[in-house]
Amino acid sequence: MMNKRPVANTGMSVSPLGLGTVKFGRNQGVKYPQGFALPSDREVRELLALAFDLGINLLDTAPAYGLSEERIGKLLPTSRHEWVIETKVGERFVDGESSFDFSAAGTRQSVENSLRLLKTDYLDMVLIHSDGDDVRILREEAVLDTLLQMQQDGWVRAVGISSKTVEGALLAYELGCDVVMAAYNPMYTDELPVLEAAAAQRKAVLVKKAFASGHLDKLGGGKNPVEHALSFILEQAGATSVVLGTINPKHLRENVAVALEVLGNGG
Repeated sequence: MMNKRPVANTGMSVSPLGLGTVKFGRNQGVKYPQGFALPSDREVRELLALAFDLGINLLDTAPAYGLSEERIGKLLPTSRHEWVIETKVGERFVDGESSFDFSAAGTRQSVENSLRLLKTDYLDMVLIHSDGDDVRILREEAVLDTLLQMQQDGWVRAVGISSKTVEGALLAYELGCDVVMAAYNPMYTDELPVLEAAAAQRKAVLVKKAFASGHLDKLGGGKNPVEHALSFILEQAGATSVVLGTINPKHLRENVAVALEVLGNGG
């Protein structure tokens, strides 16, 4: 079983692997090498149950993931309280198009909608779904102040940003965020300063694009690029959890087995 890791000073702990759920609800406009059909309700329920049995407690979702939040709310096995659910605000994906809204009203409406769809009365983590202009969003839009107020009011346990720039991620920590979602893998190390800052400041990083959005052939590492990537990422002290988006039970089992090996069966 994978030992859980603390999320900054929030009192929450998450598994070193998290399950990304974009493929639960969206197969348009995604950057994977192969197309895919959305899984059935039974397949989603079984995958969530398998993830839980394997020791995964972190679910990554977002309004921009199409039907993902709604399906998690409907199909989540076991108690809601046994999961750490991280969702986002700022981006929606409707009729094949993304749109962005970082206003106070838009942020509140997004959180309220996520609460309703996920059938929960609180959200564990809410991240700003950046359009790439991280610093402007954090400094000039109302979204961060609104989320921090919602955290104070008990609707949200941790606040952060799914960032696109090192500068934005570091600013988020400076402005009171607990967690950043940053991209990092053996062929993309530009955001290493974010992981180093997290380790120094006792903040959290959720690592995205660990497998280069499915382009395993580009990661190197010889016969086992998954092992190479997970070893490379998890050796960084700042990496709290690696979010892997899969709807394939075999891949999920293999990824957890590799992670256990990398972590020495429980780190």
